[in-house]
Amino acid sequence: MTKTFNDLLARLDACDMKKVAVAVAQDAPVLEAVKAAKERKIADSILVGDEEKIRAIAKEIDMDLTSFEIINVVDTMEAALTAVKLVHDGKADMYMKGLIDTKSFLKSVLDKEVGLRTGKALSHVCVFDIEGVDHLLFLTDVAFMTYPTLEDKVNIIKNTVEICEACGIDNPKVAPLAAVEVVNPKMPATVDAAELTRMNNEGEITGCIVDGPLSMDLAICPEAAQHKGAEGRKIVGDADILLFPDIHAGNLVYKTLVHTAKVINGNIITGTKAPVILTSRSDDFETKVNSLALGAVVAEKLKNN
Repeated sequence: MTKTFNDLLARLDACDMKKVAVAVAQDAPVLEAVKAAKERKIADSILVGDEEKIRAIAKEIDMDLTSFEIINVVDTMEAALTAVKLVHDGKADMYMKGLIDTKSFLKSVLDKEVGLRTGKALSHVCVFDIEGVDHLLFLTDVAFMTYPTLEDKVNIIKNTVEICEACGIDNPKVAPLAAVEVVNPKMPATVDAAELTRMNNEGEITGCIVDGPLSMDLAICPEAAQHKGAEGRKIVGDADILLFPDIHAGNLVYKTLVHTAKVINGNIITGTKAPVILTSRSDDFETKVNSLALGAVVAEKLKNN
């Protein structure tokens, strides 16, 4: 069973090495990450962008480009469309953001002709291995959907359940989070959480167990659940998926964990034809490599499907 990020990485041993297309690859942190990903046999890369700049940066970071395919496209948007088309056409398994602004990158993802649309809503998933927590936590959405509606939350759950399944976690427990664990009509997050729970109970949301509203302590701390007398609930401190009510709550928790706790994490955009690696400029080197590993695991699942 997958309980740690190392367990997740071990799943790659049985997979063919995946290939990632990098949009506007002339970015030192991204090149360092794809270099490490290739060395660790996580993924090979096709580098799309300004070749002269790519080679100059590679020289600075002591990166041998001999075995990397480079496609020289100087214009930023054209480079992004060239890279995403490689994934669209099945010549690469994943799509990664390089030195391009997020808005333009997502525009290429959603391009009607060469993008990665599936008809599903897009959402962001973070997978965390946190010291002191005995299983992986899937945080969503902390970077993409700002104020998700009830329908959006249903789609976020479906997207994240698919990621859990790719990571070897079947029938994950979903905690729609709120400040309290009881329904309060004046607190819309609790109302949505109760409706999501009803939908799960009645078979409208499948492949998971939904129990909400839940406060954060009841979702992730068995001791807190015991102290609060919540033993009768479906989730008693053992949630797999933490569903945030809005981007503010999710982003604050994400950055608090990254900057104060001992964690290993990776992030992807899901709901697309292939995994999309969208990391923050502030994400460290290992997070970028881990995100590629997560993408490779999901790409293997998509290939098998």
